Amino acid sequence: QVQLVESGGGSVQAGGSLRLSCDASGNRHSNVCMGWFRQAPGKQREAVAQIHTDGDRTYYADSVKGRFTVSRDSAKKMLYLQMNSLKPEDTAMDYCAVASGAFRCVPGLRYGSWGQGTQVTVSS
Repeated sequence: QVQLVESGGGSVQAGGSLRLSCDASGNRHSNVCMGWFRQAPGKQREAVAQIHTDGDRTYYADSVKGRFTVSRDSAKKMLYLQMNSLKPEDTAMDYCAVASGAFRCVPGLRYGSWGQGTQVTVSS
């Protein structure tokens, strides 16, 4: 398992922005899918965005396309999620996760390492 630590959550008004960070410095694998997930109260956890270390191919949920951008700093082993034009429905606990040894980021991929989460609250 890889130890992951998220930061950057907070409370903003609708239309605002936040940047989440995830420290994945414990990762030693080369083929890794790194992802952001979120879970709102009373709802199932959903995938938000993923990026693969091979080629930096990115994937987004339809609900965040055009508003969120996932990126990584390979040297610092950091994962980021830039969230713009935030909406109240984006309110959730956000988690970063890593699937080591994954050749692609695909739906249903098992993520073996998870962070503790960071809260994002968007008010109207």
